[in-house]
Amino acid sequence: MSGPELFSRPRRIGRGATLTLVFASILATGAATGSWPDEADGTGADTGSSVAAAAHDKPLADPTEAAAEAMEDGKSPTQAAEEAVSRSGDRWGAVYSQGEYEEFEQSLDGEYTGVGLWARRAADGDVQVTRVRSGSPAQLAGIREGDRIAAVDGSPVTGRPVTEVLGLLRGEHAGTPVRVGLQRGTRAWSETLRRANLSTDSVTATRLGSGAALLKVSAFTKGSGAQVRKAVRALPAGAGLVLDLRGNSGGLVTEAVSAASAFLDGGLVATYDVRGAQRALHAERGGDTTRPVVVLVDGGTMSAAELLTGALQDRGRAVVVGTRTFGKGSVQMPSRLPGGSVAELTVGHYRTPSGRSVDGRGITPDLEAADGAQERAETVLSGLGDPS
Repeated sequence: MSGPELFSRPRRIGRGATLTLVFASILATGAATGSWPDEADGTGADTGSSVAAAAHDKPLADPTEAAAEAMEDGKSPTQAAEEAVSRSGDRWGAVYSQGEYEEFEQSLDGEYTGVGLWARRAADGDVQVTRVRSGSPAQLAGIREGDRIAAVDGSPVTGRPVTEVLGLLRGEHAGTPVRVGLQRGTRAWSETLRRANLSTDSVTATRLGSGAALLKVSAFTKGSGAQVRKAVRALPAGAGLVLDLRGNSGGLVTEAVSAASAFLDGGLVATYDVRGAQRALHAERGGDTTRPVVVLVDGGTMSAAELLTGALQDRGRAVVVGTRTFGKGSVQMPSRLPGGSVAELTVGHYRTPSGRSVDGRGITPDLEAADGAQERAETVLSGLGDPS
């Protein structure tokens, strides 16, 4: 890990599902955290958090101290750090093994280890495959859009969060097996898939029948902001755009700011605080400020994706359609622990340009739409005039 970075990631579900939320949308829709710039860049922040007592009921400044003390006593530094984070009351704090964290960093480079499935919760509560990556282990096994995932490695998944199910399909190493129970109509069967190293394809553009375009950003991995700007520049002048951020659970905040620069001519994107110090993030000048834009969001829109949504909504640059976003507006900073594991603690929160807090609240769309949200977005887009 080179220098301090700040991250904003979904909450972990427990040790048995350590990175299920963190990597959920890598498999379903991309990377899952948010990263802030380094302090050395002049736009980042320092660490800052209060951590309660760890294994020996002594006040400890952070889990690093708890881990170091445990190691001196011949105990598990990772367990001591986990206890320190748990007692801190930090709802987003977490401890990850070295391998888990390295996998996370790899995901932000636009790669992940998995089987190549996208999924969602169906109306009847089942986990339904919504997309299969071409050439992936899932596609080679004959899995198709519309299939239901019934079990993973023998454990039923009915009623479990989609993020957790997708997390179970991931792995640290390519070539490792995972057995998936599937249903297609009345047929039920199992497939043993071998995980592979795959790219996230975090930005995809599709031309709509109306002449407008649908730009899906599934994660803010490295380079995704530049991809968004390139895609916008490639559109015909005046063509409307639906920016689909549904299921986007975050990524690198710098990339979200870069994406905002595609639609703004400079100006404020977000503010954030760390230990009482206020900082601001600004878009680059020269963005397209006249193209009609509608942003699609849902409960899976998190973190850096909420930052982008809030900026475009507050700046009057887009109409937001969908359902209330997740509400992840805090940022975490990783610290390397003795033994190689990594602890993350919340160090600050961000606000939209108008000063709205996102954490625990989410962003309310201008137009609520659950079923048929994309169709509603296209209808709204067709009625938008030149925003200039």
